[in-house]
Amino acid sequence: MWPWLRGAAAERKDSGTVMSDGDTAGRADEVHRELGTRPVDGRETPAVLLRRTYDAVVEDVWDACTDPERLGRWLLPVTGDLKPGGRYRLEGGAYGEILRCEPPRLLKVSWQFGEDPDVSEVEVRLTARGPDRTVLELEHVAVTPPEIWDVFGPGATGLVWDLTALGLHLHLRDGQDADPPVDLSVWRESDEARAFMTRSSEAWGAAYEAAGAPAEVAAACVEATTSFYVRPRGDGA
Repeated sequence: MWPWLRGAAAERKDSGTVMSDGDTAGRADEVHRELGTRPVDGRETPAVLLRRTYDAVVEDVWDACTDPERLGRWLLPVTGDLKPGGRYRLEGGAYGEILRCEPPRLLKVSWQFGEDPDVSEVEVRLTARGPDRTVLELEHVAVTPPEIWDVFGPGATGLVWDLTALGLHLHLRDGQDADPPVDLSVWRESDEARAFMTRSSEAWGAAYEAAGAPAEVAAACVEATTSFYVRPRGDGA
């Protein structure tokens, strides 16, 4: 999962020093999280939703999420027939079909991995809030194997989307022409990264409990998610 989170990296090519966002861990609290279900092929399927406000006009946020050159700076390089009905592929990441594209408000894609993927769809919705702010909603509906969901709950994917939302924040803050960050393995070992991921995991656990999961189940999922992402220092993933 790490390679496609370029925007969250904290080491720059030029200086080799760790970049501070002031309160990176606190950025986890800027995300609203919900958990629900959506019908997929006659069965109720988990849906994770996050909502975050960015200090940028809606056209800039849309461009950051859809322009191939900009995506390569904070997410991953993307190739394909980038229009409704076309197919895309993120280098080292997801691939799928562009299901809906309504600039600058809505983008829906299938979000698949592996050779025989199950249903997995991501919808991004943008809403202007005043003259220079944008609310982004991201909803991911995916058929998740029980051996994953029963252990991690929504944190398995939710934490990764939180990191992605953080990466977009850093990209919008620094400007589209800023040098892309490198060496994510350095950032992930930093105190700020570990604190961010821990808070994200706990927040998804709270959303899981708010959606009706027993407290002990949500707590176990938080522990498993945190242990998976916040590894002992020096333990690669």
